[in-house]
Amino acid sequence: MPSIKASKNATPHLPEDYDTKISSVIPYYTSIHQETINLVKSLPSCPKIWMDTGCGTGSLICKAIAQFPDTKFLMLDPSEGMLEQAKEKLVSCSHERLEFLKASPTQEFFQELEERPNIITAIQCHHYLDRENRAKAVKMCYELLKDDGLFISFENIRPFTEEGISVGKRYWGEYQASHGRSYEEIETHLERFGTEYFPITIEDHLKLLRNSGFRTVELFWYSYMQAGFYGIK
Repeated sequence: MPSIKASKNATPHLPEDYDTKISSVIPYYTSIHQETINLVKSLPSCPKIWMDTGCGTGSLICKAIAQFPDTKFLMLDPSEGMLEQAKEKLVSCSHERLEFLKASPTQEFFQELEERPNIITAIQCHHYLDRENRAKAVKMCYELLKDDGLFISFENIRPFTEEGISVGKRYWGEYQASHGRSYEEIETHLERFGTEYFPITIEDHLKLLRNSGFRTVELFWYSYMQAGFYGIK
């Protein structure tokens, strides 16, 4: 799989359409953001620097920035279009609290940071990568974090068995149908599994985080064919 170019939007949605369509595709999408925020809130101290890679249109940070008044947020995405949408959404935020990094996939990030992040989030973005590039992306997050820093990742996941994949697709398809998507839209989306995005199992996720160097690795959220993980450096 070739690396994602900085100008490319890996999702099938146009940046300007993403926010209106994503909740009909991903079950509990707003809950994924809220659980991420809740996990960060549970930390012993407020993070000073929070980097959101694969930030998309900035929805997560739009929710987080008011709840973490002493935190600076770094925004990174491979798509220039997504970053432009995020800038519009967060236009009222102080430049002292918000920095937009140059468009780049996580695994190809090259910029110098003034200070290492305490938190790195990667929400529904790394499953577009093949195994080699996913491993590079997770290792990059590990290397960028401060010691004791927290990496939080949500991704589409692969069930353990072929029958589980079939059940999961039907289950997921029913969710999309109940949220107004047509049969053709659902079929097109589910056909992307393993061809345009490349989910791995929960076990493989945990192993990848451990192999990347994280001293503590946990699954903390799971629903339909999405799961949330964290690693502590």
